[in-house]
Amino acid sequence: MTAEGHLLFSVATLVLAQKLEITPVLAQGDWFHMIPAVLLGSLLPDLDHPGSILGRLFRIISLPLSKLCGHRGFTHSLLAFCGLAILWETQVAPYITISADFFHALLLGYLSHLLADMLTPSGVPFLWPLKMRFALPILAKKNSKKGERFISVIILVGALFLPPHLTFSLPTQINHWLQMYHDKRTPF
Repeated sequence: MTAEGHLLFSVATLVLAQKLEITPVLAQGDWFHMIPAVLLGSLLPDLDHPGSILGRLFRIISLPLSKLCGHRGFTHSLLAFCGLAILWETQVAPYITISADFFHALLLGYLSHLLADMLTPSGVPFLWPLKMRFALPILAKKNSKKGERFISVIILVGALFLPPHLTFSLPTQINHWLQMYHDKRTPF
């Protein structure tokens, strides 16, 4: 999937997540926090590709990462997703005050990237280091911008036509962890 496709898909996913009230923080979040965060999160997994937007900006990270894991390796796994959440919580959050809606949207953007790449024939290694790849190859052509745009528009239109207050909650443990993060970040 192209960078444009990931950006569009992430915003459509954010609108859907907000509409479905996936987390209370996303449901009530500030769009000025969430849009930049979901866009950034949607580009992060491609840090393993030196030709990607972030790969060109952060070559010092991208080149070694590419040599170690290759493109669509570690950074396209659930292990990397969890690692990002832990790294953010332990190494970034103690030093920089980041709103909970930014954090939730960043994670959502990252996850949207993995889901979008799953729509391509090569799929993603969710269970890396296992070599098994997960794919639902709706986008048969490589770099099918029209297909990427179409899927994003379908998600966005679908989200806009959902009935109000239709909710989809995350499993209790994930919601509890996210709520603890939110409570810790909310000033009293």
